[in-house]
Amino acid sequence: MLKKSNIVKKTKEEKRQEFKKNIKRDKFLLLMFLPVAIYYLIFCYLPMTGLVMSFQDFKPGHGLLGIYTGDWVGLKWFRQFFGSTFAWQLIRNTFLLSFYSLLFGFPIPIIFAICITQIRNKHVQRSAQLITYLPYFISTVVVVGMLTNFLSPSTGIVNQIITRLGGTQINFMSTPGWFRSLYVISGSWQSFGFNSIIFVAAIMGISPELYEAMRVDGANKREQIRYLILPMIKSTIILLLIMSLGNLLSVGFEKVYLMYNSAVYETADVISTYVYRQGIENKNFSYATAVGLFNSLVGFTIVSISNWFSRKFNETSIW
Repeated sequence: MLKKSNIVKKTKEEKRQEFKKNIKRDKFLLLMFLPVAIYYLIFCYLPMTGLVMSFQDFKPGHGLLGIYTGDWVGLKWFRQFFGSTFAWQLIRNTFLLSFYSLLFGFPIPIIFAICITQIRNKHVQRSAQLITYLPYFISTVVVVGMLTNFLSPSTGIVNQIITRLGGTQINFMSTPGWFRSLYVISGSWQSFGFNSIIFVAAIMGISPELYEAMRVDGANKREQIRYLILPMIKSTIILLLIMSLGNLLSVGFEKVYLMYNSAVYETADVISTYVYRQGIENKNFSYATAVGLFNSLVGFTIVSISNWFSRKFNETSIW
């Protein structure tokens, strides 16, 4: 027994020494990672302690400790949200905006990545990539401003073309039926080039010998894409799809807030903008926290279910 105990103690000491050695070896990498860790700790993990407000009647003015001393109300705010006339409209709008963005925005980077890797002229390839990457770095405020100017009923170039062709002017930004289309199209245009980077990298990682073998077998471009490229990047597609499904009820607040107005609330008002109005404008912090918590739980559930199905049927998963 004594000998066995000494062996265990020695093993632990070796592990401790190895850990210290690894820390010393990777100290500069850890220093580079430190700002990221601090950011997520301060802005993502520490605020989670405030989720207790969704089960309390929190009153502003009692300081941070008031979060833990407020009157406990249980599921009152959740029942109030689901009992309101806005709940299912908000959920529907949020889901449809995310679903359409995923439906049209997710395949485009894959198709673009396949097309860009088939270009043999390197100068043309780099130029096409640069042009499509640039919109991603344009501020959302600027993109919405461009939409407002281009689609203006009086001075917008789109309405000028419509009137020149004999049509009537359309107030796109104040018509509920146009909001989702504008949101999805502008979002896809802004992000598809940047989102294609990871797919381009995955395609470029395919061994040239496999292409050569398919060409020897007489495979054309279409067959190479179908039987080589798509199967080789399937795991990357699945992983990114699972991560995208986690944001199915998390539509970006900033862009919706900049685009919408009272005339398009019917199709534009989403959970994040509703939480903002309730929490910041109406000072109903507990109610807003409850709605936000519901939104996060739904996203986590969707990711977990998608990950389970992917691991079970495709042996590819996030965890």
